[in-house]
Amino acid sequence: MRAFATCVVALGLIAMPVIAREGGAGDKNTPAANTSNDAAANSKASETATAASKADVPAKTEASSMEIEIDELRGLVESQAKTLQEQELKMAALESKLNAKSAAGESISASPAPVANIAPVAAPSAAIVTATAAPRALNAASGQTPAAEATGPAAISYKGITLTPIGFMAAETVWRQKAMASDVNTPFNSVPFSGASQAHITEFNASGRQSRIGMLVQGTLPKVKIGGYYEMDFLSAGTTSNNNQSNSYTMRQRQFWGQAAFNNGLTLTGGQQWSLITETTTGMNNRTENLPMVIDAQYVSGFSWARQFGFRVTKSFNNKIWLGAAVEEAQSTLTTHGNPTAQAAATPLCTNAGCTTTTTINTNPVFNNFLIGAFGTSGGLYNPVGNYAFNLAPDFVVKAVFEPGFGHYEVFGVLSEFRDRVFPCVPITGTTPPAGCASITSAAGAINDTRVGGGAGANARWALMKKKVDLGVHFFGGSGIGRYGSVGLADATTRPDGTLALLRNYQWLGTLQLHPTPKLDVYFNVGGEMTNRAQYTKSGTTPNEGFGALGLSNAGCSIETLPVTGPATNTNTGVPTGVGGSTGFIPGPLGSCNGDTRALIEGTIGFWYRFYNGPRGRVQWGAQYSNYIRKTFSGVGGEPHADQNMIFTSFRYYLP
Repeated sequence: MRAFATCVVALGLIAMPVIAREGGAGDKNTPAANTSNDAAANSKASETATAASKADVPAKTEASSMEIEIDELRGLVESQAKTLQEQELKMAALESKLNAKSAAGESISASPAPVANIAPVAAPSAAIVTATAAPRALNAASGQTPAAEATGPAAISYKGITLTPIGFMAAETVWRQKAMASDVNTPFNSVPFSGASQAHITEFNASGRQSRIGMLVQGTLPKVKIGGYYEMDFLSAGTTSNNNQSNSYTMRQRQFWGQAAFNNGLTLTGGQQWSLITETTTGMNNRTENLPMVIDAQYVSGFSWARQFGFRVTKSFNNKIWLGAAVEEAQSTLTTHGNPTAQAAATPLCTNAGCTTTTTINTNPVFNNFLIGAFGTSGGLYNPVGNYAFNLAPDFVVKAVFEPGFGHYEVFGVLSEFRDRVFPCVPITGTTPPAGCASITSAAGAINDTRVGGGAGANARWALMKKKVDLGVHFFGGSGIGRYGSVGLADATTRPDGTLALLRNYQWLGTLQLHPTPKLDVYFNVGGEMTNRAQYTKSGTTPNEGFGALGLSNAGCSIETLPVTGPATNTNTGVPTGVGGSTGFIPGPLGSCNGDTRALIEGTIGFWYRFYNGPRGRVQWGAQYSNYIRKTFSGVGGEPHADQNMIFTSFRYYLP
């Protein structure tokens, strides 16, 4: 009998901690269940003792001794149960407090479009963070996973601010009907004409370089929210970058800005950011830029944008009207065709036996009569093979946004200044020095010439059919605004006297986005960019200077040439057109093919499908087809054009 009772008590001691754990934090039935189990055991033990007492007196003595031992064991069990219950209640209270704080932080930092995109998140104290480890360890031991542990914190707390990682990992491919030696970033204005060897070769490239890493920094003061944002990718190449083995491409700064958003709706933002002309989805908030849903890293023809230095001031009025102004980095882009040069003794291009080429080249340096900038200086941390204009002043941008309740509407304007230095002693034609010039190569009398350009634009977007359809239109037009378009047409050209002539440019884009299910997006884009002709006459009677002049030659745009084995040179001037390369890697340059772009129109269709979109991130796959045609101005030899077909794919994982 004693052995039987001892086994019952031992089983109770073993089961009690398990029962206490399975009751869970805050389980009101747990104490009652423990009490009833003890009562049942006590009752059974008492009945056994009573039956034994009827047998004989020694049995009563033995039963009494056993009851004393059972009472002692019962007291020990009740004491342990009470201790476990108190610990469970303490852990439940602490975990509830931590979950409440975590939920409050997550609901704030996960806001998709906070005012000026800087959201307040209170940093937990060091004591709370330290105390979190205890309940999590206990829950893990019991096989339970609390919600806060499953989703993780929305941000990393550090000295009163929060750090929120953002970004995605991408695996992408592109196939082009005509080779362009380009990654998933398409240089639209470089599609080869039919005479180029590249026009007869396709290309396939695969890349992970559009993968993106970033960090949102947020802090809160009584009357202002402060913070900043950093974003980078690898769509940049250094002198050691190639696709041979390690694909060692360089990191590129996409955005890097700081911000102060006051509670009265005033926001100050400064640093590398999207230009204020870029369309947004919510007010003028940073990080709500409405980018085309394409895979191509150069986006789509007709989309107006820039990512550059900017300092902007915006003001919200009841979240219905926003006004803003910005100063942004300026940069002039130029297209010109052999402005007046100082002619000197000429030599036949080739003299070998049987050579029929009669074109001659200038054996002395060629002198232009204007200067707009220079190659970058390595010591100044600019690209030594890149062109940099000597900017007179920043670009000035103003913008207004309206959200009356149906649709999103924007109007904006840009003011730019352009400048070059003109050398009037370089003659337009012949070798006679202009009046007052002692020499045709003299820099005497040089002056600066300044031109003012700019333009205006508008955006409109509507969410239709319960937000299953998004419809958008965009237009931007003006003089000297070519660089703000995805195609990258020139801002200016030159007149024969060396002064600048700003090019009239127009950019337009229509978008249709369908969202038939929460997992699927389908998009259609049709856009274009075009430039007006700017032609001048430097000799004869036919315009042969400027942009798109009738006297410029397009006769060689359809005639294929041999590859070259050294630095590619223009067969008419002998001037190198490339930086060199190895045998078999330098396509032959087209001769007599100016091919100034009159218009470039593109149509795209694609989709994104999200396999998973939840607290652990987002996994999606997409595909895109694009076709665009590049039209040129007519000239000597006709009006050539070039077209391109492209197919993109992308597989991405986004951080939660």
